[in-house]
Amino acid sequence: MLQPKYKRVVLKLSGEALAGDGGYGIDAGVIQTTAVQIKEIVEMGTEVAVIVGGGNIWRGVSGSSQGMDRATADYMGMLATVLNAMALQDALENNGVQTRVQTSIEMRQVAEPYIRRKAIRHLEKNRVVIFAAGTGNPFFSTDTTAALRAAEIEAEVILMAKNKVDGVYDCDPRTNANAKKYEELTYLEVLNKGLGVMDSTAISLCMDNNMTIIVFNITEKGNIKRVITGEHIGTIVRGERK
Repeated sequence: MLQPKYKRVVLKLSGEALAGDGGYGIDAGVIQTTAVQIKEIVEMGTEVAVIVGGGNIWRGVSGSSQGMDRATADYMGMLATVLNAMALQDALENNGVQTRVQTSIEMRQVAEPYIRRKAIRHLEKNRVVIFAAGTGNPFFSTDTTAALRAAEIEAEVILMAKNKVDGVYDCDPRTNANAKKYEELTYLEVLNKGLGVMDSTAISLCMDNNMTIIVFNITEKGNIKRVITGEHIGTIVRGERK
């Protein structure tokens, strides 16, 4: 049996990835497939924390651009991530995986409040911890949440799961057939080239904490397991090229 390369990881799921081909809402088939992939690596002994986005339901930036107060729009986006977290929790538990949802905004009827030590204890007990509601603050993305929580729980790597994009390109490969894929990048290259791996706040936080990022396509079955076992797929972002 293949052995995992990483003991503790943060998996960042975008809202778009959960929407599937529909582009909006939650695709039951995608949620189920994602849950099965997460179960595979949990059974290998890897401790998994998941950060979910909410772009398949609501985007704070979009609401702000339409005249809504930015803080209000961002709080609405945080609530959207809770919906996705609960859907993923249900799919995981239907597949026999123990989970806990922790939110940065208290809503005790449906989830635990985020407590760092409690989250780490859940991970040590082989439970998948799903972090929802972002950082609990407006003006911060779920990418920044992933970088922050990864540092807090001492994860080894952030897995950036993308929807039908198998890495980082110099331009959008869905609209430009000549787009060049990067096999490896440094944090500074991502910032200087303006590449859309994460927002600049998240990348800077990863750089400060020397947190490796792996960007890969989650829609291809088995990719999470391939990354965990050390197979080079997607694009790796770290301090120095190797």
